[in-house]
Amino acid sequence: MHILQPKHVKLNEKDADELLMRLNLSKSQLPKIILNDPALPEGCAVGDIIKIERKDTETEESFLYFRVVV
Repeated sequence: MHILQPKHVKLNEKDADELLMRLNLSKSQLPKIILNDPALPEGCAVGDIIKIERKDTETEESFLYFRVVV
């Protein structure tokens, strides 16, 4: 992983289910990320939900994004 690359974390089933319930979404409604994307952590499979954490360099505030692997 490159130092400028935002942190990508695979959610476990429990966390993924809680996220979908909280946002009232299904996996098909989440933005997509391709399985062979080099930023994905090892062991990802189609249907997994990935949490991407990006930090603002000026304010040090973190922003979370979620993607489903296709």
